[in-house]
Amino acid sequence: MPLPPAPAKRAALLNTEGLDAAITTKSRNARKSAVRPKQASTAEISVAPQEAKAVSPVSRKPISIPANKVERKTSPKKKHTGPAKLFVLDTNVLMHDPMCLFRFEEHDVYLPMIVLEELDGHKKGMTEVARNARQTSRSLDALVASHEADILTGIQLDGTGHIEVSGRLFFQTEPLDFTLPSSLPQGKADNQILGVVEALRVKHAPREVVLVSKDINMRVKARALGLAAEDYQNDKTLEDGDLLYSGAMALPEDFWLKHAKEVESWQSGSHTFYRLSGPLVPDLHINQFVYHESAGEPSLYARVTEIRGNTVVLKTLKDFTHLKNAVWGVTTRNREQNFAMNLLTDPEIDFVTLTGTAGTGKTLMALAAGLTQVLDDRRYTEIIMTRATVSVGEDIGFLPGTEEEKMGPWMGALDDNLEVLAKTETSAGEWGRAATNDLIRSRIKVKSLNFMRGRTFLNKYLIIDEAQNLTPKQIKTLITRAGPGTKIICMGNLAQIDTPYLTEGSSGLTYAVDRFKGWPHGGHITLARGERSRLADFASEVL
Repeated sequence: MPLPPAPAKRAALLNTEGLDAAITTKSRNARKSAVRPKQASTAEISVAPQEAKAVSPVSRKPISIPANKVERKTSPKKKHTGPAKLFVLDTNVLMHDPMCLFRFEEHDVYLPMIVLEELDGHKKGMTEVARNARQTSRSLDALVASHEADILTGIQLDGTGHIEVSGRLFFQTEPLDFTLPSSLPQGKADNQILGVVEALRVKHAPREVVLVSKDINMRVKARALGLAAEDYQNDKTLEDGDLLYSGAMALPEDFWLKHAKEVESWQSGSHTFYRLSGPLVPDLHINQFVYHESAGEPSLYARVTEIRGNTVVLKTLKDFTHLKNAVWGVTTRNREQNFAMNLLTDPEIDFVTLTGTAGTGKTLMALAAGLTQVLDDRRYTEIIMTRATVSVGEDIGFLPGTEEEKMGPWMGALDDNLEVLAKTETSAGEWGRAATNDLIRSRIKVKSLNFMRGRTFLNKYLIIDEAQNLTPKQIKTLITRAGPGTKIICMGNLAQIDTPYLTEGSSGLTYAVDRFKGWPHGGHITLARGERSRLADFASEVL
């Protein structure tokens, strides 16, 4: 862009006419160059001179612009070209995810009148379902208020700022004629929704009309009647064919043979660093563990600390299997436990997720690392432990006492592990162990999830046990409580989910593992081997 002409007088204001003229010329040239014919290939392409040239504002000579740069600026975003579907939503989908109306991209959404009636019947109360029903009602009210035309033509779903959707929302505004088998009770809400889907399929043929429901029996009945039905998939972090990020990766056996020439190594303190490049780098993430075990060669256990372009830096680990590195008297017994302990004791890691079957040592290691950093290192002021109060069997009803006393029955795992940790101190005698137990319990607070909203934890060591029973929304609520200097550990067994409507793919723990993957201050490890007892290990395999 040319500079404006110099001032004619001392301390005179700059003349902006030249600058405005240059901006006008540049915008005009940009508008002209934006109109380009569609290119056939990215190879050698001949373009018209006026389309591939631009004028330099200084020399006024034509300069060449690479064809690929022009194409990258003006190529439109690839959109779906097939016919838009009409999705009929069941009530349970709206109460499961209040934002589901905006998850169908270019497709249209249809709400039967009976769905609105059921939504109105579930809006009272303090449960998660009631809150979602109220949120859905508010979203519908905002959409209707933003629509100025006739509601019969459909409401644009992007009217409230959700620009990622381009479909319309339709309400049932007239009675629909449908015929269902006489074996289905006509007054039941599910059967009325099925009748609406059948009537829409006939009315809008050949357009595809799909029922979306979280109710398995509802989908089975729909398919038995020849209607298209699907589960609501947007709440699933992982598809059935995907594998959850494990946090560790085995290096190939010929790793050193392929990387010996291009590897750099240096020593810093007790750790050794390796910088290397190769085809393995794109598959790695920050804070992912790598290991190389081969007969006749020294084993390598390292963590990815830096990824820049096609190079990666590996840092060797501290060996917590050795007794001299015991954490509160606890030593790790296998490779994955050693990985987990390196994450739990690293002050640069603010968020740790641990998954694994029963008896892999998740709670014991988290508590041992927490006690060491609270009582010995004084890195945190206290340990806060919480968990989702979801019963395996029948609920035992209301419990008396304070918040901590009410959480007592749910914290059996805490008592069991504290008993193990208290026995590691053998030299203090009976009185010394009693004093240690009192000191430990004074630094551990048990809190309920119900009272976490609005709190901020400063310099705390927060343990969230049984996190597989939490929804993604609950996980977000807990993690966002962290203030400066706080470390959060989420633990759980994805094979033991007790919350209704949650699966391995939609659990909040799975959501957290997937979203924090590769964050420089977060780490994850899947514990594979159980160390509780041979009975527990065998039961996990065969039952």
